[in-house]
Amino acid sequence: MDDMTTFESVFAAFISGDGELYRILGLTVCMTLLSTGFSLLAGFPTGAFMASCSFPGKKLLRRIIQTCMSLPPVVAGLLVFLLLSRRGPLGSMQLLFSLPAMVIAQFLLIFPIVVSLTLSAIESRQKAINQTIFTLGLPRYKTYLLMLWECRRNLLTVMLTGFGRSLSEVGAVMMVGGNIQGKTRVMTTAIMLETNKGNFSAAIALGLVLLLLAFLINAIANHFQEADHD
Repeated sequence: MDDMTTFESVFAAFISGDGELYRILGLTVCMTLLSTGFSLLAGFPTGAFMASCSFPGKKLLRRIIQTCMSLPPVVAGLLVFLLLSRRGPLGSMQLLFSLPAMVIAQFLLIFPIVVSLTLSAIESRQKAINQTIFTLGLPRYKTYLLMLWECRRNLLTVMLTGFGRSLSEVGAVMMVGGNIQGKTRVMTTAIMLETNKGNFSAAIALGLVLLLLAFLINAIANHFQEADHD
């Protein structure tokens, strides 16, 4: 009975516009969009560059990036924690246990995924793209833009993959954010907190809200993809 009451109270708070729940949800969206956005801005050009150029160590670099796709979140969190701690090289910036720290940690996790998937997407259409580039005689920077445009449908999937990784991440966020109420508490860390407290119904309700958020983002992305097909 208590569990059902807690479950209903979470959804009642969501519907009624409870301040704390919406702060958590807003911070989750902000963190996810920032970390995914920065990863895409850096990862798309990097992937396009690697797909179009040959240079010494390219195979090794590709293997390193592919290895980093499986980087454990706690390792990324540890690296950022050491970087931003008081004794770390960036400790004077006092970013630990803040939104920027969480964004940096998630960037380390998402960037290799974006680069590797972008590289694969462009290589799968490399022949057709090269023919277009040769015909038009484009300069280097326009070549990269054309590559990205020709693979835009594949890159939308890359974007959603990065977004999903960011939205579901908890280990690194917990380490560098600290799950501080009103400051760094996001949906995943709130779910972990409620689970540790034994409030399983509240954790499930928060999880459903998180799934609803993911569904809405995917629905919007799919709408643009379908419009592009038309």
